[in-house]
Amino acid sequence: MHSIRRQLLVWLLALVIVGVGFAGWLIYRQALAEANELFDYQLEQIAAALPSEPFSSVLQSRSDSDEGVVIQIWNRNGVLMYYSHPRVPLAPHAELGFSTEATPRGVWRVYSAIVGDNVVQLAQPLSIRNRLAAGVAWRTLWPLVVLLPLLGMAIWIIVGRGLKPLQRVTRALDTRHPEALEPLPDNRLPEEVVPVVRALNALLARLATALDTQKAFVADAAHELRTPLAAVQIQSQLVARAKDDASRKEALDDLQAGITRATRLAEQLLALARSEPDGKSETKPVDLHALLDECVGASVLVAQQRGVDLGIEASEPATISGDANALRVMFNNLIDNATKYTPDGGRVDVCLQVKDGNPTLEIADSGPGIPADERERVFDRFYRAGTGASRARTDVAGSGLGLAIVRRIAVQHDAKVSLAESKSGGLLVSIQFRSALTTPV
Repeated sequence: MHSIRRQLLVWLLALVIVGVGFAGWLIYRQALAEANELFDYQLEQIAAALPSEPFSSVLQSRSDSDEGVVIQIWNRNGVLMYYSHPRVPLAPHAELGFSTEATPRGVWRVYSAIVGDNVVQLAQPLSIRNRLAAGVAWRTLWPLVVLLPLLGMAIWIIVGRGLKPLQRVTRALDTRHPEALEPLPDNRLPEEVVPVVRALNALLARLATALDTQKAFVADAAHELRTPLAAVQIQSQLVARAKDDASRKEALDDLQAGITRATRLAEQLLALARSEPDGKSETKPVDLHALLDECVGASVLVAQQRGVDLGIEASEPATISGDANALRVMFNNLIDNATKYTPDGGRVDVCLQVKDGNPTLEIADSGPGIPADERERVFDRFYRAGTGASRARTDVAGSGLGLAIVRRIAVQHDAKVSLAESKSGGLLVSIQFRSALTTPV
């Protein structure tokens, strides 16, 4: 795991070192320019101070060293009269003014001038000037180099103090109880930390809502399961107490019906849990036309047993991006509800059309329908619309979860569910999907 504190220390010290190096280079260049001006002036003054009378003979060398200033003097006839350092190889002819000459013993700065009857050539190695400039730069920068460890320590301490708010937030989260979802305080925090804390608070708020929803779901599910399980228990006792085959068969039929209702409720609860917004699903192109044919075909026999005429009135080709399994659950719930609440001799018409590029599924039945003031509430979990009389028209009791599952799956697919009255006075359920996927020709 990377440490922000360590990274900041390394990068800041690296920037300081680069800055000090660049400043040293600038100081060196400035000192070298000033040294060049000073030494060039010195060469001019030395040349001006030499005697202008002709030399009578060539003088001997004063030094074998190549340090300092090398002097050569010629007369007007080109005869070398004086050479201070014979071992220093310089050009045998003088070029008036300043010039830079490369020799086997380094680069030299040369100044040539006519002094009286003589031609004077003065040379100085550039290494002297470079060492002088480097010395000036080093004497300027060495205090900063010595202070680098102290600077690193100061950066470490300052960065640590700057990261203390994050440490406080971390400790506040570590010491919290799992059920404590109150927002974190965002006062007295740096501007850079406030967005992080606010994002955490938003996450905590969503988590609190999700937990409340889960608790309510579990409580409602437990309450709803209690009734069919209690009925199954009573019916099993009746089977045990039956004294003849007829009463035992009747009790067994009731027990089987109770088990069927409990199983149906458990399946609905599982489907609802799978349709939660945070549930993971595989999204891919789904052929609504083929899926609807499959669902209607699987429900035809059940509808016939209930005396309901189930059929597809119209079905147009349409493809959307979604989860085929979830859509199958939604279609089956709608078809099951329509056939379940439609009385014997009624009909259920299924229609799939593409309106303005949006696939629209409509399921109309001839059942009792849902009052207008209850059409929004029926999407709540475990809510049952209508009176006992209307519910007596079906041979299967409801769990109050079917339309809640339909709404959840529709939201997952960015579809809109609406309820209205059908032409036969029953219920009309419409599901409008987003634009259909286009199939390349």
